[in-house]
Amino acid sequence: MRELNRNPGRDGKDPTDPATKLQIMQIAEEQANYQKRLEKMSDRTKRLAGNGNWFEVTCPWRIRVGGTKGPESMLLPAFDAMGMPYIPSSTLRGIARTYAIRKFMEEQKLTGQDGWEKAFRHVEKWFGHLKGKGDNRSGKIIFFDAYPTPSKNGGLAMDMANSIWRWEGDTLGGYSPNPNAFFSLKDVSFLIGIRPVKQEYESEVAQVRRWLIEGLAQGAGSQVNSGYGVLEASNNPPKETPLPLLQLEFDVKGQKIHGVHRFSNLKEPFKKNKDGVLETNRDGNLKQDTFSHPEVRATALKNMMRYWFRVFARGVLPSCQVKMLEAQIFGGIEPRPTWGWLCVRVEEIDPPKSSREQSGILRLFTTSSLPEGQKDAFQAFCEELCWLMFRLGGIGQGARRPYYERQGNPRIRGCDLTPYSDEDFWQVPDDPQSFVRLFQRRLIAFYEKLGNLTEIPVNRRNLLEVMPPRRDSWVEAADRHCHILVYQGETRSQKKHARNQKKHALAVLHGVEFNPQGGYDRLLCGSTAMPSPVWIANVEDKDYQVVTVFGSTQDPRKKFVDKLVQEEAVRIFPL
Repeated sequence: MRELNRNPGRDGKDPTDPATKLQIMQIAEEQANYQKRLEKMSDRTKRLAGNGNWFEVTCPWRIRVGGTKGPESMLLPAFDAMGMPYIPSSTLRGIARTYAIRKFMEEQKLTGQDGWEKAFRHVEKWFGHLKGKGDNRSGKIIFFDAYPTPSKNGGLAMDMANSIWRWEGDTLGGYSPNPNAFFSLKDVSFLIGIRPVKQEYESEVAQVRRWLIEGLAQGAGSQVNSGYGVLEASNNPPKETPLPLLQLEFDVKGQKIHGVHRFSNLKEPFKKNKDGVLETNRDGNLKQDTFSHPEVRATALKNMMRYWFRVFARGVLPSCQVKMLEAQIFGGIEPRPTWGWLCVRVEEIDPPKSSREQSGILRLFTTSSLPEGQKDAFQAFCEELCWLMFRLGGIGQGARRPYYERQGNPRIRGCDLTPYSDEDFWQVPDDPQSFVRLFQRRLIAFYEKLGNLTEIPVNRRNLLEVMPPRRDSWVEAADRHCHILVYQGETRSQKKHARNQKKHALAVLHGVEFNPQGGYDRLLCGSTAMPSPVWIANVEDKDYQVVTVFGSTQDPRKKFVDKLVQEEAVRIFPL
């Protein structure tokens, strides 16, 4: 490891420091060589478990089990004493026992803490219990640590989480992109070994093996509700596969969804100008020479659902209730860890149609935290929320703008998020007026489903004022200061070249009238430290756009809305 560089002239901070963590991680991923050690661990597991007592499971995306903080406070997955990534035997035992408990509760229709205790005692005949009698006092099954099947780096892969918005008490904190790089395991297989304590416990092993396979299929480790940790046994598929609440194919076109940033050249991590001088940004930090790898991530879809839920819920409910409901539905860590009702999984469809596109299948599931009898209400709520999400914006870096091409660098900007389904629920009309009526029905249904699910009165006719907007500040909420419109205008180009064409509302937003000095007005278009208060979305292949404007009762947003209305934009919201 290397000591961080320090520069007293910058209050103890050096502009090279942000690169240290990424460099260490990329070196660890690229130079890891676990092949021989993993071969030994696989051979040991097979010999200790015995013939017929081991099997392989495969993770189709990513998994993160256990872990600790390493250098630079980077999060590491679980490593054994030799530095090998693995799944501890205690984790496997916990997965099998938890699934067995929940299965028994479901079969016996048990609920609450009393039901859990009864089921916990029931499974002691397999897993043991300190208060058990005879053979039931200790477990009858031996679980072995599960190691990745032999490969060069054991599936070790750089990963990224980005917490942009945080609750501060009952208010939402400011915009603060905070990419946090960490390690997970990707596209990895594990060798699972279990065996009986005594020969006469063979039937118990068979039962526990079935529970373990079913439990692993639902997810292992952390971030299970965000698509991580799904493990599939190829030769022993689970007998019970839960049906999703919603399954929908989608395309992402434009700037796409990306994962962690990587250095193009580890030896020269910073950008240089044509004279070979290191470049700096506005804050005086050296510019990192990195690129990001496109990756269809369940976390991205889940975060967009969370964002639009928050936008609309804050317009009709007090922020304290929105904060509580958000944690119940999507999970959270404050004020205490909450599992959440929703599990989001995404399967990437490969190969994409073009280098500018990504395709996937979105699947939504419930977790065991969902209250009994609420599944139908929750399904209806999720359908309405997803419909709104797909119509209001994109996803990833270019989420607030529709896809378009330009002559500058980069050439591709914005993002279109498009659903594909034959169901009538997902169809949209060709003309803007019909779309307005459809959107309003869907929004009213969302408010109704929100009230039905939470049993909290929702009055859509009495919009709240989260915070009075000013010229340079606004709240991203569908409150009384928000406008949503449908606009169909001419396609305009700033030059004669077709590649610089911008359609409808985007042409107005970027036009000379609202940007007379050249550049973009940050109070309309945002900046690196401030997200744009204006969302513009293409609606599939239709010739109109949906425009959402926060803080629209103050200029320059008000002038922008007035301009669209003058050009016959149709208002969707307020209802």
